[in-house]
Formats: sequence, structure tokens, C-alpha cells
Amino acid sequence: MDEKSQTHLSSFGSKQTTGSRVVGLFSITLAPVTSGALLVFPFPRYDVSWLIWIGLVPLLMSISGRSIKTGFFSSYVCGVVFFPGVFSWAFAIPGYKLVHQAILVFYLSFYFALFGSIFTHVGKRSGVTYAHLAAPFVWVGLEYMRSNLTFLALPWPLLSHSQYKHPLIIQFAAITGAYGVSFLIVLVNCAIAAILSSLLFTQKQKEKTDNQLMSKRDGHALAGLAALLVAIALLYGSVSLSKPLSTKRIKLSVLQGNIDKSQKDTDLNHDRHILQRYAALSRQASEDNPDLIVWPEAATPGFILRNMRAFNNIASFVRKIEIPFLIGSSEFSKFAKDPEAFAKNGNTAVFISPQGEVLGQYLKIRLLPFAEYLPLEEIFNWPDFIIPKKNRNWEYPGKEYTLFTLDGTRFGTIICWENAFPDLFRQFVKNGADFMLNITNEGWFGETAAPYQFLAMCVFRSVENRISMARAANTGISCFIDPYGRVTGRVLNNGKDIFVDGYLTCEIHLSQQKTFFTNYGEIFVYITLAISALFIALSFMKAKK
Repeated sequence: MDEKSQTHLSSFGSKQTTGSRVVGLFSITLAPVTSGALLVFPFPRYDVSWLIWIGLVPLLMSISGRSIKTGFFSSYVCGVVFFPGVFSWAFAIPGYKLVHQAILVFYLSFYFALFGSIFTHVGKRSGVTYAHLAAPFVWVGLEYMRSNLTFLALPWPLLSHSQYKHPLIIQFAAITGAYGVSFLIVLVNCAIAAILSSLLFTQKQKEKTDNQLMSKRDGHALAGLAALLVAIALLYGSVSLSKPLSTKRIKLSVLQGNIDKSQKDTDLNHDRHILQRYAALSRQASEDNPDLIVWPEAATPGFILRNMRAFNNIASFVRKIEIPFLIGSSEFSKFAKDPEAFAKNGNTAVFISPQGEVLGQYLKIRLLPFAEYLPLEEIFNWPDFIIPKKNRNWEYPGKEYTLFTLDGTRFGTIICWENAFPDLFRQFVKNGADFMLNITNEGWFGETAAPYQFLAMCVFRSVENRISMARAANTGISCFIDPYGRVTGRVLNNGKDIFVDGYLTCEIHLSQQKTFFTNYGEIFVYITLAISALFIALSFMKAKK
């Protein structure tokens, strides 16, 4: 071969190498971006829920059999696209800025990156078949860690929450919790990714992929397993939904005052207006003869248990109505540098008898970090861009899972974002609650997806514990959820369910029996964590492929 020909071939080989690198870079960036975007749309308010079942496919196909670095980078990119999409509503919160969003996304995306790293590590050591089998276990384990890691806990959005409008597929959460639905979603994505890879690559390409593809036999087996588990989930859902609800019922009225946050910030200047709004709604609701009238979180102007004038006004009104009330109460005077000095000051639900007497109160247990309490205050001096000095006064957390009794029926109340924590919620039911209330004020988020994401979490709390729930939200969504997670009614005004005022009275079914999840908690998650650890341990014992 002459020198000219050799030069030509060398140049061709160089171009081919450069082209391969471009294609490789394209696949490890475009694919995770596509997955990140696809995963956003299944969640409220887009609610294109079916996309969640294929959303991870581009990411899985792009990192299958690749290096750990590629798995980490690509999955991190996926998270960087996904989390800003689902948390876009955060900018509606007063004082929330781009730097806060950047910190949030930077942190949360590491969970996606860890998933990609473990997936590729197991694939390199044990083979891509084992990587795809391990993926659902690893994903659930990381969702659980993200949901429970001390003050960094952020239990939404889980993949399962995208299915809140589909009661048929989510009923087995009564056994596994919401994490079981996430497991099934990831397994289906893995099966589709494996099948598509085997179909899209030619035999010649397969020979060059260096163990990046699953064999056709293994792919079909994985698809069969996914189909079987989906069929079992649907069958279980069908059987569950066919069962009659308890004949024992109770009638509740939930109020939605739609009080502007500017008025709540200075509620002592608007106390007459606020009380008049809730008094008018309560009178209308009382005409339905409910067994209980529920006001939202922090509905009262002033902390009524420390303001006798305010309490006497409310007690006098309750006596005229002659119906029990559950009222959310809090004000700025609850804040103190030494919380022990004001042990009863906090975000409270007050239960008032028809005679105007306080029968009990629940103090919010799970406070919101950096908003209601300052984590690790003794260790870190948090910078002003995270916590302005003028805001460094905090609430006192409750410690008791308080149950109230209404004509022999017991119920619990969770406040604000406590509905995001499955274990906290189930403790009320395990202790004997026959139904649950959620009082909240989501006006801080504006007309965004946030109230609907909170509703999605409430749906799963009802399914997990087979218990009815009523929500009273200042600006919405105020609604009723049955034990199967179906929203049976919501406060509407001119077709809108947020930032409108109104009330709704409904009968709810009382809880019949405790579920596996209620009795035993997140056993399913602990099993997935153990199996994930086993996959990882076995991969270290095998030679690199």
C-alpha cells in the first residue's frame, strides 16, 4: 500500500473516532435530558400520567453497560432537568430565589446520580441483566433515603405520585406503601428499555456494544416479570375496589376562606374581616347539619388559646351554631428564641365542643426546616441568603399523635406538609383513628402545581391506610378522599378549586380495618434496601466484565 493510501485510511479512521465521540457525547446528554423532560409531565398539573411508564427508558438505554462515570453524569443531568420542572412552583414562595432553587436541584440530583452509578457498576461487574433487575430496588431505596434523611428529607415528588388519579393501579400501596408503585414503574421502564435495545441494534452493532445489551431471552423474561406484576397489581386493585365501604359514616363540612396571604401576614389588622369570612361560611355549612365543621390551618386571627378576647368571640359563635369545630390556629407571637419557654406555642389544631369548650389540641410534629425551625443551629451559622437574621425565630414542635373523639368516633389531624410523611400519618391510624383531617394553607404557592402535588400525596395516605380523609385548605384544594384514594368532592367556585372561597359538606366512610402497611409500616422498603445491598455486594465479588 502506498503512502498516499495509508494517509487516507489514517484520516478516515480519525474522522470515525471523532464521529463516535460526538455520537457518544450526544447519547449521554440528549437521552438523560429527554428522560428528565418526560418525567416532569406525568406530575400535576400536566398529569400526562402514562409518560412515567416510559420516562426512564432513554436514560436506561444510554447508560446500560457504560462506565460508572457515564452513569453518574447522565443520571445527574436527568435530575437537573427533572427537579426544576416539578419544583417550578417554588418561585411563588416569598423570598425564594434562583440561588435557593440551584441548591435544591444540586442536592436532589445526586440521588439520580447515585442511581446511575449503582446501575452501571452492577452492569459492569455482574452484567446488564442484573443491573436491570437491581434498578427497581435501588431506585426505591434512594427514594426512601431522600424522603427520610434528617432535615434534608423531601418526600416528593416520588414516581408513584404521578398515578394518584388512577385508583386501580395504586391499591397495592396498602401493602407496600407508595414506594411499591414506584418499584413497579421502574421495573416496567427497565423491561421496555431492554426490549427496545434488542430491537433497535443490529447484530453487528450488538457485537460491538461490549456487554451493553441484554440477551433477547433475558429481555423477554424481564418483560414477562413486569407484565406479571402489573397484572397482579391491577387484579388486586380490581378486587379491592369491588369491596363495599363501611356503612358507618360521619358528616363533615370543610371551609375554604381564601384569605390573602398579605392579610394573614398582618392578621391583627384584618381580624374582623377574617372572622366574618369564616363565620359566614360556618353558618352556611351548619344548615347541612354536619357532625363537625373544619377550618383550615392558621385560620384564626391570633393564637386563640392565649388571647381570651379572641377565644371568647369564637366560643360564643360556636355555642350559637351548636356544632363541634376543629380550628387551625397560629400567629407570630408563637415564635420565641427559647421554645421551651412557650411550650404550647406552635401550629395548632384546636377541637372545640358545641358548648364552646376546648376538648383538646394537636401541635404540629413535623416542622418545615428553614421555615419553622432551624436545623443544626448549634453547629452551623447559616448564611443570610438562606436564613435572614430577621427570620431567625422558630416554632415549638409537638410530640404527641393526638386523637380527638367525636360521638365515639376518633380522628387525627395533620397540618400542612405532614401529609408528605407516610410513617407519621400511619401512626394516627395505628393508634385508632377512624378518619383523618388535613388542615393546610397553601396560599404561599400561588396558582401553581403545588396544591395538586400535595393532593397527590394525600391520595396515597388514604390508600395506604384505607381511611377517609377531609382536607380544609385556606386557598384550596379543600376536598374529601375515600379509603381507595378517590376524590369524592372538592370545594369549587365557577369551576375553580384554588383561590376561591366556599365550603363543602360530605358524608365520609369510617375505617373498617387496618392495612398491612398501617400495622407493619415500610417493611417493603426495608426488603428493597436489603436486596439492593445484596446486588451491590455480589457485584463487588465478581470480576469486571
